[in-house]
Amino acid sequence: MTADLRASVRTWLYRIATSRCLNALRASSRRVAMDGPQSWPDPPEPTRLGDVPWLEPYPDLLLDQLTGPEPGPEARFEATEAISLAFITALQLLPPRQRAVIVLGDVLGFSRAETAGILQATTESVASALKRARATLARRAAGTPDREPPPAPGSRAERDLVRQLTAAYAAGDVNAIISLLAEDVWLTMPPAPFEYQGREVAGRALSLLFGRGLRYRLVATRANGQPAFGIYVHDPRSAILHASGLMVVALSGRQVSAITRFDNSNLARFGLPRTLDA
Repeated sequence: MTADLRASVRTWLYRIATSRCLNALRASSRRVAMDGPQSWPDPPEPTRLGDVPWLEPYPDLLLDQLTGPEPGPEARFEATEAISLAFITALQLLPPRQRAVIVLGDVLGFSRAETAGILQATTESVASALKRARATLARRAAGTPDREPPPAPGSRAERDLVRQLTAAYAAGDVNAIISLLAEDVWLTMPPAPFEYQGREVAGRALSLLFGRGLRYRLVATRANGQPAFGIYVHDPRSAILHASGLMVVALSGRQVSAITRFDNSNLARFGLPRTLDA
């Protein structure tokens, strides 16, 4: 297959996929309705209510199996940034058409002319949508102070943070957990819309998880290019640990800058069981 033919097929496939995605987004206006965390006796007041209706973690093992051409020269985002939970969350704040032009242009690197062809639009409308989308993403990024970059995956610094977090959870040492958090850390729990920012309020929220002397075991994995953990809680009545969700952490330097906690519905994709022997 010639390079021109491969490029033509690639563009055709993206046109079909983009059209299906846009139709699905336009047809869906459902929002998951959630009350506060039901297991918490007195949850702290959230910093804000999130506005992202869907977010799920994706196993790094499956990401590693994906193959495809390198992004085009117009791509503005590195692959690791484009698969992060923070970027996926930011994308969902954009209208469907703006979301499409950001993914096609700034992530996959299609030119404006190619993006216009995929969307069956004019290059002028694509340029306008791209400008508005970039402005929205920039405003969201401006709300977060400049942070140190995360340590390299598998580096000693990342391994040390993973080890410290795992040990603190096992010991039920809330203060040790809080000491690992950045001052402006975010704690979120999709699909619940409650979001907590700041070490103090996030620490109070996390403290509730250790009420009644509960103890946890973290099983390390990776999701969206970031460290992640299956969370298991000790059953005081038996020698079994029960799954209590999946946690993905974003790192900044030697601190945790974000914690995103999901429910048990995602465990199977990561090869994690519902129970463990104590």
